[in-house]
Amino acid sequence: MSDPISVRLRARHPQRIDLSLERMRALCAALGDPQERLPPVVHVAGTNGKGSTIAFLRAMAEAAGLRAHVYTSPHLVRFNERIRLAGALISDEALNAVLDRIEAAPGEATVFESTTAAAFLAMAETPADLAIVEVGLGGRLDATNVIARPLLSVITPVDLDHAEFLGTDLATIAGEKAGVLKAGAPAVIARQDERALNVIEARANLAGCPLTVLGRDADAWSERGGLVVQAGERLLDLPAPALAGPHQIDNAGVAAVAALELGLSEAAIAEGLRSVRWPARMQRLTVGRHAETAKAADAELWLDGGHNPHAGRALAQTLAERQARAPRPTALIIGMLANKDAGGFFDALAGSGAHVFTVPFEGAAADPAALAAVAQGRGLGAQPTASVDEALALAIRFGAGRIVICGSLYLAGEVLGEDERTWPT
Repeated sequence: MSDPISVRLRARHPQRIDLSLERMRALCAALGDPQERLPPVVHVAGTNGKGSTIAFLRAMAEAAGLRAHVYTSPHLVRFNERIRLAGALISDEALNAVLDRIEAAPGEATVFESTTAAAFLAMAETPADLAIVEVGLGGRLDATNVIARPLLSVITPVDLDHAEFLGTDLATIAGEKAGVLKAGAPAVIARQDERALNVIEARANLAGCPLTVLGRDADAWSERGGLVVQAGERLLDLPAPALAGPHQIDNAGVAAVAALELGLSEAAIAEGLRSVRWPARMQRLTVGRHAETAKAADAELWLDGGHNPHAGRALAQTLAERQARAPRPTALIIGMLANKDAGGFFDALAGSGAHVFTVPFEGAAADPAALAAVAQGRGLGAQPTASVDEALALAIRFGAGRIVICGSLYLAGEVLGEDERTWPT
């Protein structure tokens, strides 16, 4: 489906990505600098786990009775998903009203700069206790980095992605992500590769930014079916996170440590872990046409938007965990953007034993035949198909009892967009 807000933005603003803060600063100045009028901000950067960590933190804040604004990207079905005002998705009326004001401002801006300014404007003019803001790309030159004084910064795991903008060296990418660290503002850092952590620590020292690093100053682990979080002298015995996959242990741990920095109670953190929802991150599909097809064949159907090597490793771990508990023949229905590291993604899944069916989707998707060839080169059985419908039918014929549609948030959005019952709310 075509989202009308997305169509409007593409028609009126340059589609290119151009990392710079000058246009964004000028646009915000023309709007009265809404980024200076936000509630206290938690600024979240990183390569993987940003959305899940934000979802946990939002759920914890709301369980504590706080009204939280949230800005994330991309959306899955409707543009409104990017802007949550005091707990509710922004209405079409309010969104169009702030976009009118953005478009009346002088100068040029990219799509992401325009939408970020719109989010800041809406968030500045709606009362709330907290604003949780996700970096779009990188950090140092990302449009969200006009936020000069965050209450707290968070950096989730740093890995290789967006090489055409951020480079192929982990230390260089970490330097870009560390651009969100600000003087005097504490930061919570997820478990990191040593190369990334060294850069983050060096930038934090220069900025005068106190760090809490998972795996060093704090930790999180699964124990007896729950989650244990240690932070300083505190040891929290918490319920297991509601989001599936072993990688969510660390995401939940980072959010819990951030919540403690914000002064939230253990009870609110626990309730947030139970109540969290975040679509297209190992989401079990139980309604909709594809879910009904799978259910009729007694097959599980899952949806995951992870699209880089780190996400591939997380998916492989999740599949291995589920196979250990309940073995079932597994099929992956995979579509990816053409500019993603398909080889690295399939390397992570090479030992999964899953059969791969590759699919196209709207936009700059990789050719299914080329994608299948990459999977075959990593030792996976793979074949191209013309659609998710065809791939699902073949997976069921193949005898798969566990089917995961994965590889791109854009593909996930197409799947969720088919039925209003699966639209994110």
